[in-house]
Amino acid sequence: MTESVKGKVAAITGAASGIGLACARALIGAGAKVVLVDRAKDRLEQLCGELGPNALPLVVDLLKPSEVSAMLPEIVDLAGGLDIFHANAGAYIGGEIVDGNPDEWDRMLNLNINAAFRSVHAVLPHMVAQKSGDILFTSSIAGMVPVVWEPIYTASKFAVQAFVHTTRRQVARHGVRVGAVLPGPVVTALLDDWPKAKMDEALASGSLMQPDEVAEAVLFMLTRSRNVTIRDLVILPNSVDL
Repeated sequence: MTESVKGKVAAITGAASGIGLACARALIGAGAKVVLVDRAKDRLEQLCGELGPNALPLVVDLLKPSEVSAMLPEIVDLAGGLDIFHANAGAYIGGEIVDGNPDEWDRMLNLNINAAFRSVHAVLPHMVAQKSGDILFTSSIAGMVPVVWEPIYTASKFAVQAFVHTTRRQVARHGVRVGAVLPGPVVTALLDDWPKAKMDEALASGSLMQPDEVAEAVLFMLTRSRNVTIRDLVILPNSVDL
């Protein structure tokens, strides 16, 4: 048995591009109303104009705690409720630790961990009160298999996985599901700092996925019967040996 998302309200962070945008398109296509959350105001307005009346823009800087705390009432005012929250926004840093910039690490860790956890904290009381809801994270295969060329990013996704596993067990009794999709490499702006040779090799070997392929997996997770939680869904290109 599957469950329809038609008529439900979803909010997706980092929705102006990449996986977030692909998930917004998939959910709207399945009949949901989607609040696209991002800091890129002009881009959001353009996208929502293209996506139609079930796409609603909400400008939030996730690195500003006061804006994250105010997010829930703004979502409810815009869309009339909240059934699905997708903590998708994130950043990526790879490379050798010895050559790294700890200030850049701090920003990435704040976005991937602190901002994500704060955003869930902001919306979770609403779902607990209504005894229903879905919290979904865009995690990474790096949250399950340590990736040697991206130690700081890997550490951030291990933190996400720990949060998903523990929070799910706390809120399951309230009818709230918590899960994560864990993709391998996806063609998004997060890979902009990959060395050109590495990117060319990955594209040539077919070891990169498209955001739409991740969105299909997310829609699968959200449409399972309510007595089932997809806690972790790993999605990899066939040529990735992990």
